[in-house]
Amino acid sequence: MTFLTRSSLFVVWSSSLAMVFAFGCDGQTAGKPTTAQQVQQLTAQKADLQNQLEQTQTENDRLKKQAESLSKLPGDKRADAIYNLKSIKIGRFTNFYDEDKPPGATGKKNLVVYVEPIDETGDAIKAAGAIDVQLWDLNKKESEARLAQWQVEPNEIKTLWLGGMFSSGYRLSFDAAGIVDKFDKPLTVKVNFTDYLSGETFTEQFIIRPPQSAGKQ
Repeated sequence: MTFLTRSSLFVVWSSSLAMVFAFGCDGQTAGKPTTAQQVQQLTAQKADLQNQLEQTQTENDRLKKQAESLSKLPGDKRADAIYNLKSIKIGRFTNFYDEDKPPGATGKKNLVVYVEPIDETGDAIKAAGAIDVQLWDLNKKESEARLAQWQVEPNEIKTLWLGGMFSSGYRLSFDAAGIVDKFDKPLTVKVNFTDYLSGETFTEQFIIRPPQSAGKQ
């Protein structure tokens, strides 16, 4: 943080004025301003410098007050004062959806995933971060098990927050057309949420069951 002082500005103005008298008093060069004109210009510059100094001093005072306020708060508790993300949950309404068919039916076009960042008190909070969503078929061999993967950046997820009486969280929708040809067995959704405040990544999984087995464990 750089602070300007009145003395530094005065030295700049005084040095410039001295140079005018040292080199300008010997005579007027054609096309160049006279000494009086140069003094007038320097006087105007001094006024501008004084105005800049006042603005800088006001900003310095604001920054000092901010620094004093922050110094009174223990460093290890500053992040906690904002929020403290402890885990994430995948909402129970996570499933395949299409306007013309009931939830979970074969041939769904969109995979909708509900993600709830949870703080230390168990409440959902609008935490800033990046979300990685993966769709897996764990019945397939390892090289073919991951069916799809999507990335959602912080500037996008902040517009996807839904707050309700019974639950709050991010509602993420992905085009899944052609990914699942026949939804007749459970599929797994895996979510990685990277918290931009702490840098920590939280992971959770959720099983989507086809309609005929949705009530089975």
